[in-house]
Amino acid sequence: MKIYDSAEKALECVQSGQTIMVGGFGLVGGPLTLIDTLVELDVKDLTIISNNLGEQGKGLGKLLEEKKVKKAIGSYFTGNRDVGDAFQRGEIEIELLPQGTLAESIRAGGAGIAGYYTKTSFGTNLAKGKETKVFKGEEYVLEEALQADVAIIRAYKADTLGNLVYYKTARNFNPLMATAAKTVIVEVEEIVEAGELKSDEIATPHLFVDRVILAKKILTKEGVIEHG
Repeated sequence: MKIYDSAEKALECVQSGQTIMVGGFGLVGGPLTLIDTLVELDVKDLTIISNNLGEQGKGLGKLLEEKKVKKAIGSYFTGNRDVGDAFQRGEIEIELLPQGTLAESIRAGGAGIAGYYTKTSFGTNLAKGKETKVFKGEEYVLEEALQADVAIIRAYKADTLGNLVYYKTARNFNPLMATAAKTVIVEVEEIVEAGELKSDEIATPHLFVDRVILAKKILTKEGVIEHG
């Protein structure tokens, strides 16, 4: 069975030193229940692949505060001042990728593609040390695919098989990450019986999903609220 009755049980597979993909854009579409539980686990030296590291004291910002993050790979870290401060103190490593490159690198990882060439970042500091190649007279930069030991993601609904439906822009990086990790753990607002989801609304098929929990925290216009 893929349905777990607690985030603690679902996250028992997480170990120190692992690479963890975390869905979300800011806090939107972020697996806030799983993140809060991850903060409480006795793990450290994590490499986090995510668009950003939450906000100060929120989302992945909590994980950073607890000094459990060794390295962050993502696109937009300026939304959380604590990230820059920790970097300046030498407490974390940061690998900055253009946002489209981040998404494509995760997609490539899920598709079994080792790497790809892109014009994005050529001639900038982000391309330093990376292989380049000329195609039709233009320079391209080689980017390696991204994969993870575990992905923790957020969806709107799941059925008991693990098929997933997302809500509007909260979808963001979540479906890509579901394809690029050895173990995929999902939190959802609702779990329904198999067959209740329309086939054309399922964005992530159940074969990519290992564990599902009901979310306890939901982001609304008023902030993060407890659910259920």
